[in-house]
Amino acid sequence: MDRTIFNKAAAYCSYQERSHQEVRDRLRKWNVWGVEADEIISELIVENYLSEERFAKTYAGGKHRIKKWGRRKIKMELQRKGVSATNIHEGMKEIDEVDYKEGLQRLLEKKYSQLQTNISDKRVLADKLMRYAWAKGYEADLVREVIEELFSSDRE
Repeated sequence: MDRTIFNKAAAYCSYQERSHQEVRDRLRKWNVWGVEADEIISELIVENYLSEERFAKTYAGGKHRIKKWGRRKIKMELQRKGVSATNIHEGMKEIDEVDYKEGLQRLLEKKYSQLQTNISDKRVLADKLMRYAWAKGYEADLVREVIEELFSSDRE
């Protein structure tokens, strides 16, 4: 195993959490393939530079807190990054249920106040809010519930 490449890969993993697939892709850019790539990845895991579970937890928590993504979108992106179902499940535990719903409420309240000035039809407004939340990756049932709460509090 080439220690120079290993050190580069270790630095790459030290900068931020990475998935195994991201490291494998980076190694390919450095023209490292096959058994040598597998050895480097194994050594990164042994030396704790690389942990897919840690990556999934960091990714899920961060995308929810910072980008306000819903579980569906986070899960889809983790799958796209080649993270195992077990690690995705562990990562999703980082999202607190209460924070999740409150985050969606704040997101929709903000969008509602932006749209409300231009749209007077409640059905059109609700459809736009629904599509916005779906695009962010939130579940349809939860989105409907929050929109209903938003509209009922608006009437009071």
